[in-house]
Amino acid sequence: MSDTSTHPAMGPLIVVAGPSGVGKTTLVNEVLRRGNIPLRRAITATSRAPRPGEIPGTDYHYLTVDEFQAAIQQGRLLEHAVVHGSDFYGTPLAEVVPHRQAGVGAVLIIDVQGAATVRELHPGDHVSVFVLPPTNEVLEARLRSRSSEDEATVQRRLATARAELAEAHAFDHRIVNDDLTTAAEALEAVIRDYTRTGSGHHAR
Repeated sequence: MSDTSTHPAMGPLIVVAGPSGVGKTTLVNEVLRRGNIPLRRAITATSRAPRPGEIPGTDYHYLTVDEFQAAIQQGRLLEHAVVHGSDFYGTPLAEVVPHRQAGVGAVLIIDVQGAATVRELHPGDHVSVFVLPPTNEVLEARLRSRSSEDEATVQRRLATARAELAEAHAFDHRIVNDDLTTAAEALEAVIRDYTRTGSGHHAR
């Protein structure tokens, strides 16, 4: 009989989604900063251009459209989708599998389409959280605060946000990102509960 005592349990797969501007990354980074649970953020690949201040390999893996399509064809992505009608986004398997095998949870900050793909391909092997804005007005204000985006981009993201908000019911949990501390505590509680029970039961 093989001795499995030195092998950690598989780390949890946590899917965090929500409309652009809702503060998904800020929320996840706060949970990571606390360091209470062994977790890492899976860095997403995208074909969009970096925003000012973003660091390749830290914020995103920036790929050309050809490079992204090659990654799809070679089966190197856990999930992928075209978001906002123009940009490719996806999660490299290398950002998830080795870390989960080492017992570290992988947090995916992805769009609703990507979350649906994970739900289809990994039923029962993840917990999903939808991050909601306090109000639609707050969400629009957050999007407009990004001086790097023009009006057409803002309008496109608002249209996408309305469609994504309508899908919040499909997620195991919903967290309103109003107060960062409160939201981070709620996300930690979801992850702890899932790690303990292995159940992504629906809750508000």
